[in-house]
This record gives sequence, C-alpha cells and structure tokens, in this order.
Amino acid sequence: MDIIINLSGQWLELRGPQPVRYPVSTARNGAGQVMGSEATPLGRHLVRARFGAGLPQGAVLTGRKFSGETHGPALSAAHPDLDWVLSRILWLGGMEPEHNQGGNVDSFRRFIYIHGTPDSEPMGVPASHGCIRMRNADVVQLFDQVPVGTAVTITE
Repeated sequence: MDIIINLSGQWLELRGPQPVRYPVSTARNGAGQVMGSEATPLGRHLVRARFGAGLPQGAVLTGRKFSGETHGPALSAAHPDLDWVLSRILWLGGMEPEHNQGGNVDSFRRFIYIHGTPDSEPMGVPASHGCIRMRNADVVQLFDQVPVGTAVTITE
C-alpha cells in the first residue's frame, strides 16, 4: 500500500487492494521544498507519525494535541482566519536527502501534514500553507488504513 498525491489534479490516491481517490487542497504557493515557502514539497516521503486516533470527526488539533473542542460554525466564526487542523494528522517525512530531507528543505521539520480541514473550505483547488488538506470524513477513512511507514509520493 502507498499514497500518491498529485498537485495539478488536486487528488490523493491510496493504492492497494482497493484503490480509492480523494479530492485534496495543497499549497496555494504551489510546489516547493524550502522552509518558509508555504509550498507543498515534492518527492518521496513516508508517514512518520500519526495523531488523532479515536477522536471525534472535526476534533481541533493544536500542536498535534486535541484541544477538547470540535470544529463547528460558532468556533469558526470566533476564529475566522485560523488555518484549522482537524480530525487526524499524518505527519510526513522526506526520504530524499537535500531535496525534502535535511537542511532547509526537511518536510518533517516543516510540519508537512495530511490533515482534515473545515468542510466549508474548498477542495480541488490549491489553498493550504503547504500541507495536504482533506475533508474530515476522508482523512478519518484514510487514517484508519495507513500505518506509520506508509510510502507517500508527491508529484506535480
């Protein structure tokens, strides 16, 4: 089993015995490796860590910890400019030295996640700050199938 993320098509595909494709939203700044670029890094990665197992769909994750809140209209209205990380996190680590691993191009140190986002946020269009955003129901479904060590390839 592995994951392919395609930036131009704005989709993520879990490849395995029963492949499934999900719409995503990647970086509004396009593809890029460098720390602070707010771009989505290309190349070979793996899932280095997972957070949110067993939490309710829409759980607010701050610093990879459950805040105790579940996202909804009132919370969204109270924090309209927040880049929400919801439901689950699959934290990616680069596998290619000097491309997406190490130095100022390290995907893990850049906190590149696959994570849930409010359902009001657009899918299929670049809008994130570098991460791969998914619908909450989709990221929960993906999370339940993907162990640490799963290969992830991000392509243009």
